[in-house]
Amino acid sequence: MSVSNLIEPITAAGGLVTLPDAETWMQGRTLYGGASALIAYTSAIRTFPDLPPFRAGQVGFVAPLGGEFEVCSEIVRQGRNVAQVRTNIVSDGKIALTAFWLFGTSREPNAQHTAPLPSPDPGTPEESRAADSSRAPAFLRNNYDVHYTPERRAADEPVVRRWTRLKEASGIDTVSELILMGDTLPPSAARIMQRRGPISSINWSFNLLDPEPQTRGGWWLAETASDHADEGYSSERLRLWNADGKQMLSGIQAVAIFG
Repeated sequence: MSVSNLIEPITAAGGLVTLPDAETWMQGRTLYGGASALIAYTSAIRTFPDLPPFRAGQVGFVAPLGGEFEVCSEIVRQGRNVAQVRTNIVSDGKIALTAFWLFGTSREPNAQHTAPLPSPDPGTPEESRAADSSRAPAFLRNNYDVHYTPERRAADEPVVRRWTRLKEASGIDTVSELILMGDTLPPSAARIMQRRGPISSINWSFNLLDPEPQTRGGWWLAETASDHADEGYSSERLRLWNADGKQMLSGIQAVAIFG
């Protein structure tokens, strides 16, 4: 199921949604987090098409989400410059995902600071080597090209960076594509687990650094990095850069580590 087919059933009226080929976007027993976040975001912008540019999102992955669910969005507050929208996705009568979206008009800047380039140098996606995705979750195998970056991380360093892009043109705007792509990589704490076991994203909070993100050839540089892992949880930083090294998204995520 293509990205455009994934969000095609989402309407301004909300209500029941059925995805006939949801298995192509599954991660274990639930829809991949980026796909479910995109569904929620799409509901928000289709329900309220005159919102200012998108700025930030907070997504709670509450319960597994399958191919049939209900979705609805509401404006929590709309001021002169900023609008805040809440979206809920309900599965089997219970909240499966809740999201809070922030939209804001542009203003004359009173502070400016450019995010640094990724370090170490990730090279270029055109010169990168394809990663082995044969054992990756279904959503990744079916929909993504994933390539290695040239640096070599120490075995005990909880950082994962990869060049990523969709195998087929998405047909969606680049803001929606970033929301879909932002949660692509596995949590970096997987690199330092003492025993094999499942990992589950609990939430995802992120800021969009450019309201009109662009890249080259569909490539984005994705990174997950654990700031702290203990007692069955990891606090992860998630970042996305475009193919020229300009940071487009900055986020943080709580992850449950089992096993």
